[in-house]
Amino acid sequence: MTNARMDYADFQRSAADVYGALLGLSKLAGAAGLEKDLIELVKLRASQINGCAFCLQHHLNMARQLKVPAEKLDLLAAWQEAGIFSAREQAALKWTETLTHIAERGAPDAAYAAVREQFDEREVVYLTSAVCAINAWNRMAVAMNFPPSIARPKENAA
Repeated sequence: MTNARMDYADFQRSAADVYGALLGLSKLAGAAGLEKDLIELVKLRASQINGCAFCLQHHLNMARQLKVPAEKLDLLAAWQEAGIFSAREQAALKWTETLTHIAERGAPDAAYAAVREQFDEREVVYLTSAVCAINAWNRMAVAMNFPPSIARPKENAA
């Protein structure tokens, strides 16, 4: 495991305004009424793509608290083949992948039309804000090598 360049708590203290702005953006989709379990799936999928262990652990914990079925968490990386995600979840995950890979493919009209089949115009804006927020968090956490907040077994524990 790579050493942290900055601890998460140090980030919160040393750049409180950046932390506050990211946190504020992160909360908008839920406050606007999008389903909290859907938002966690979106955040997890983007974090998988971006390889952000810190955000994966955080959002797995959040998803479990929300009682997101374990099968969905287990199969999220293969959501297209899993057959267990609703049409709305699939549309959100596809939009998440499109925006997370935006430098490679842009955001084609067909991708927007597909997400609009499940989300109204306002919901798409808030869904997009959730995707933007998690991508920003992923970049911050990966850049600073925030370690995931997992319980590690103690060495030589009896």
